Amino acid sequence: MELDETDKQLVKLLQENCKKTTKEYADILQLSKTAVYERIRRLERNGVITDYVALVNKKKVSKDFTVLCHIRLVQHTKENVLKFEREVLKLDEVSECFHVGGDYDYILKINVEDMKSYREFMITKLTAINNIGNTQSSFVINEVKNSPTVHLG
Repeated sequence: MELDETDKQLVKLLQENCKKTTKEYADILQLSKTAVYERIRRLERNGVITDYVALVNKKKVSKDFTVLCHIRLVQHTKENVLKFEREVLKLDEVSECFHVGGDYDYILKINVEDMKSYREFMITKLTAINNIGNTQSSFVINEVKNSPTVHLG
């Protein structure tokens, strides 16, 4: 879908704060409420906007120990890859999972309370998944940038 400048501005505004009223967006964009409403619905229908969520402060809920876990599979058959991905989707501690090229096959972003919780997660959940050949964990010292937004230019 081709986005015009107004669409891009609207998406930017929604990414900054999706709880404003249609009237507030209309005032900013100098459009009618109906025009803004229709643009939002079109962006949703076309899959540009996929969801609206509340972002949670990980520190406030004691989930600010972040680990990037690199995983190498033993075998790369279609069945093994799909099975691994299905199993990862069940793990609440995993906030992001990327199938990547390079030395490892996957990178998982995991949020837990502390090192003890991560160890428990590794022993009872992650390594219980068949076909994992090797893991390497990197522990986040400081989160310099974490943005859920997509810059549209």
